[in-house]
Amino acid sequence: MTVTWTTFILTPSVVKFGAVPGTILNILAYGNTTEFVDGGWMKRKLFIHRVNIKGLTPGQRYAYSCGSIYGWSSQFFFRAMQNGSSWGPRLVVFGDMGKENAQSLSRLQKETEMGMYDAVLHVGDFAYDLHQDNAQTGDEFMRQIESVAAYIPYMTCPGNHEEAYNFSNYRNRFSMPGNTEGLWYSWDLGPAHIISLSTEVYFFIIYGKEVVAEQFKWLQKDLQEANKPTKRSVHPWIITMGHRPMYCSNFDKDDCLQHNTVVRKGIFGGQYGLEDLFYKYGVDLEIWAHEHSYERLWPVYNYTVYNGSTEAPYTNPKAPVHIITGSAGCKERLDPFFPLPRAWSALRIEDYGYTRVHIANKTHIHLQQVSDDQNGEIVDDFWMIKNKC
Repeated sequence: MTVTWTTFILTPSVVKFGAVPGTILNILAYGNTTEFVDGGWMKRKLFIHRVNIKGLTPGQRYAYSCGSIYGWSSQFFFRAMQNGSSWGPRLVVFGDMGKENAQSLSRLQKETEMGMYDAVLHVGDFAYDLHQDNAQTGDEFMRQIESVAAYIPYMTCPGNHEEAYNFSNYRNRFSMPGNTEGLWYSWDLGPAHIISLSTEVYFFIIYGKEVVAEQFKWLQKDLQEANKPTKRSVHPWIITMGHRPMYCSNFDKDDCLQHNTVVRKGIFGGQYGLEDLFYKYGVDLEIWAHEHSYERLWPVYNYTVYNGSTEAPYTNPKAPVHIITGSAGCKERLDPFFPLPRAWSALRIEDYGYTRVHIANKTHIHLQQVSDDQNGEIVDDFWMIKNKC
C-alpha cells in the first residue's frame, strides 16, 4: 500500500502502523519527498510525501498515521489487499467529482466507513480544478476526499480538467503504479486485469504524436501480456478506464458524439484508435466518464450491437460493454441526453450518482448504478457473465 500526503514545509516522510486489533503503531515505514511548484502566479511550493508499505499480511486490517517528529496525522485504517484471483473485489466507480457540488461524496464516505469497497476508480476530472486558486482548490479537494482515500486505494486516470501546466497537479498529487506518473498503468486485482489510460493524449498538443504512439504501444504490449493463456486463465476479466468515451448520446458537442470519434478511431488519418485494439484483445468492460450522466451500452463494436443473445445480452457478449459514469457531482451540473436513444444505448439516467462493480469471480461481474438523487436507490442492476475468454 502506498500512502501519499502533502506538507507545506520540508519534513521527513514516515508512516507508523500496526495490525488491528491492537492499539500500538509500532512499525515504521520510510519514504521520499518530492518538491512540487504549482504553475500559478504565486508559485506555491508543496512537498508531496510517498511511503510504500511492504510486507503486509493479505486481508489484515491495519491502523496507521503519517507524518514525522514534527507532527502526525489523525489515525486511519486500511485493509491489505488479498492475494491471488480467488476473491471478489468490490469497486466504487465514478468520474467528474468537484470541490463544489460533490453531491455523491457524503454517501461515498458513509459506504467506505461501512467497508463496502476494496478500491475506488475515479475516472478523471477532479476538484474543478486542481490548479485553481494557485492549487488551493486542489488542497481543499484532497481534504474532502480524505475520508475515502485514506481508507481504500484511490485509483485514478487523468481527465481534461487536469490539463493545466502539463497535468502537473495530477501527476504530482496522485501516486499510481508504473513510471508514467499515472498517465497510464495497469494492475491485477482478483480475477481482473485493470488498465488505466489517458484519453487526453489525443486532445492536448503538448503531448505530441510521440506520446500518443508511446501509450498505444504500451497498451498493445500490456494487452498481449494479459492475453497469454497462463495470464488470462488467472485474470480472465480485462477492464479499462479512461476519461473520454468512444460513444455517448448526450446533447452537447463532445467528441463522443462524432461518428469517427478521436478516442475510437485515432488521429492522423486513423492512427492509434482504441476500439479496434480493445476489440482485438478481448477487453470485457470499458469504463468512461466526462459526460455528467450515466449511460450503459449494449455490447458494441463499430456501431454494431453484438449481444450474447436476445434473452441475455450480457451473457457471453461478442463485443466490449461500455459504461459511462460521470455524475458524481461537480459545479458544471448534469448533461442532458438527445431525446431518442441510439440503437447501441441500453439505458440512460440523468441524475447524480456512481457505479458499483463487484468482480464476483472468474465468470461473473455485477454492476449497479446508485442514484444519490433518489437517496441511494439502485437504478440499474445487471450481470456480465462469460463462460470463456
